[in-house]
Amino acid sequence: MKIFRGRVFTPVGDPFSAGDATASYRAWHDGFVAVDEGRIAAVGDWRDAPRAAEVTNFGPDSLISPGFIDTHLHAPQLEMIGSYGGHLLEWLNRYTFPTEAKFADPKHAEKVAKIFFDQLLRNGTLTALVFSTIHAAATDIFFAEAERRGIRAIIGKTMMDRNAPEVLLEKARDSYEQSRQLLLKWHNRGLLRYAITPRFAPTSTPELLELAGSLKREFPDAYVQTHISENAREVSWVHELFPQAEYADVYDTYGLLDKHTVLAHGVYLTDEELDLLSHRQSRIAHCPNSNLFLGSGLFKLHHVRECGVVVGLGSDIGAGTTPSLFTAMADAYKVQQVQNVSLTPLQLWYLATLGGARALSIEDETGSLEAGKSADFLVLDLESTPLLALRMEHAESAEDLLAGLIFVGDDRAVSRAFVAGREVLRRDRVEEPVVS
Repeated sequence: MKIFRGRVFTPVGDPFSAGDATASYRAWHDGFVAVDEGRIAAVGDWRDAPRAAEVTNFGPDSLISPGFIDTHLHAPQLEMIGSYGGHLLEWLNRYTFPTEAKFADPKHAEKVAKIFFDQLLRNGTLTALVFSTIHAAATDIFFAEAERRGIRAIIGKTMMDRNAPEVLLEKARDSYEQSRQLLLKWHNRGLLRYAITPRFAPTSTPELLELAGSLKREFPDAYVQTHISENAREVSWVHELFPQAEYADVYDTYGLLDKHTVLAHGVYLTDEELDLLSHRQSRIAHCPNSNLFLGSGLFKLHHVRECGVVVGLGSDIGAGTTPSLFTAMADAYKVQQVQNVSLTPLQLWYLATLGGARALSIEDETGSLEAGKSADFLVLDLESTPLLALRMEHAESAEDLLAGLIFVGDDRAVSRAFVAGREVLRRDRVEEPVVS
């Protein structure tokens, strides 16, 4: 057994629905997390910690927290972050498709995969639901790199057979066969899972969606990830391509909606669609940074949740301009503020941790620091920058401490990271330059 000592914060419930918000979390100014064989054995006040164990003391200027969970991002789009101009459909054609075409080269995929997982870990993301490209070899490389790093990942080969450049189009049957082979190789292998990944309805023929549905029926515990109702023009286009159904109904028609389905965005979903998603127990990945960057619209978080749909947070690299879930939390706050809804730091931290785990249906395994769960946690340096250190001097409560991290913190605050008890990141504090 190993004992990790420091300040500790963990959500244990949903602060959106808790009558008393303090019941939704546990916090100790001087606490501990006990880890035994990769799992959490105990969490609590330092005075109650087991004594016959190796102790690592991070001190009072560090916070031990569950790792962040990113419920939507595109690994191959990392290199095009900050490509400006245009709304969704124009942006896809101008930047995304040319970038993804480069992943036909495995050497390029290997280079980007290393940088991609570097960036996730340094930003504190220990679990991620990831789009690859249409290329089976590139997807295999992303899986292999995730396994090497020890990160918890759900990855899928993009399926796409129309309305894209010829170099990125595949035959529906080939897409099915390649996806199936990847699924057989990687699904439920250690910390890895497979996601059946039709890009979105406009780039999918009915034949492709039917085959994706067949794959889901063959492997019912596999995930499904795709996009829905991100942009108003996109929604209109879907109505033209599938006039017989609303957007959510398209996926439902082919058997792609269940509790392991995560739909990115959902900005323009109707109440009827939300009712369907709630009935199917499908989840939504809220991606505030990319919604703002592409001018897609403002997600109605409370309304979606009130309709019974579980929501997680996504960075949505590369329309999202950073893999940081600190930024995702801060942007989620701002998106709701301009709609006259205020989110608390407890709600934001929940969305990035336990809420994300619930969106991915893995809350029994990760997302909070509770006995029996996998030891997936971060050690955050509360003095990683002079500004954060100054802000922490005025953090009088656990909630205010989280607020400081959300709005002032960044990747420099992430000093250590553990997944299933294995250390996957260790970084020394970045010193400020000396000015003479």
